Formats: sequence, C-alpha cells, structure tokens
Amino acid sequence: MHCSTKRSRIRQEGFSILEMLLATVILLVGLVAIAQLVPASILLNYRNRMDSSALVFAQRQLDQMLDQPLTSNSFVDPLGNIYQLGNPASPNVVQGNNVVSVNNQTLIDFSGPIPPVYPTSGYGFTYQDPTDPNGTTFDVRWAVIITGNGSTAASKRFILGVRQLGGNGYFLPITLDTMVTK
Repeated sequence: MHCSTKRSRIRQEGFSILEMLLATVILLVGLVAIAQLVPASILLNYRNRMDSSALVFAQRQLDQMLDQPLTSNSFVDPLGNIYQLGNPASPNVVQGNNVVSVNNQTLIDFSGPIPPVYPTSGYGFTYQDPTDPNGTTFDVRWAVIITGNGSTAASKRFILGVRQLGGNGYFLPITLDTMVTK
C-alpha cells in the first residue's frame, strides 16, 4: 500500500536582504542628520552666551555712567578706566565716538581703530573678562550728546556700544541708548 502524504510547505515570511539594506540606509541618513545638529547647537549656545555676556557688561557700564551726577564731566571706575561724560560747552553735538544711523537706530561706529589707539580717549576701552575661561575681550565705546545752555547740562544722552574682539565667528555689537535729564 502506497500512502500518499502531502507535504505542506510552510512559506516563511520575513525581510529580504534588499529591504534590510534600504532600512539601514534610511536609518543612517537620519542619524547623520541628527549628528550634524549637535555642533550647530553647541555653536548657537556659545554665541548666545557671548551675546548675553556682552549685554550684561554693557548694562553694567551704562549703569556706572547713569550713577554720576548730571554736572559731572568724567569719572574713573574701580578698574581705572576713565569715562568722559561730555562737555556742556558743546551742546547738541555728538561727543566721543562716531555714531551711525541704521534703520532709525543710532549705533556706535566700530569702524575706527581699537582702543586705546583712537583719538577719542576717555570714550572707550577694552576689557578682558577675568571670569571667562576663553579670555573674551570686549571693545567698549560710547558717545554723549548734551542738551543745555552751553554752561549747564539739562540732559545727557548716552549711546554705548560693546562688541567682542577675536573669538570664533562674528558677533554683532550690543548697543544701549538712554537719556538722563534733571
């Protein structure tokens, strides 16, 4: 007796080598894209830190100027930097550094030499941050516009700019603009 047995073929299902290769390539492209974001985020973090440092430093310098009496023409800060605060005998003119107007905003013109070389001594200095491990140096410049009668100041407008010198990349200067009146 001949028994006829039927073998049932069980077809195994799974991924082919081609499907595995395609999935691996897609995964690698995604990983490379994500890996490129890490250096970009580190650079943006560094730039934000530098901008924040420059802004905090600029505000501290401007606060020192605003703490002076309106009648004061100059003062020396605790680091020995001389701050000229304008001469009331020259009202309604820019004293100190040149300024430029960009999009209706008055900015310090940083195109001239770096302090202490430029001729407007007392209206700028360089400062190296001792707390920064990279030794960041800032170029600090300002201009003063006094209104008054030629002998007494009625108000002073301070335009203060701070920019980073050296380092990696270009950083826009920080500008603060304020006015003090009697």
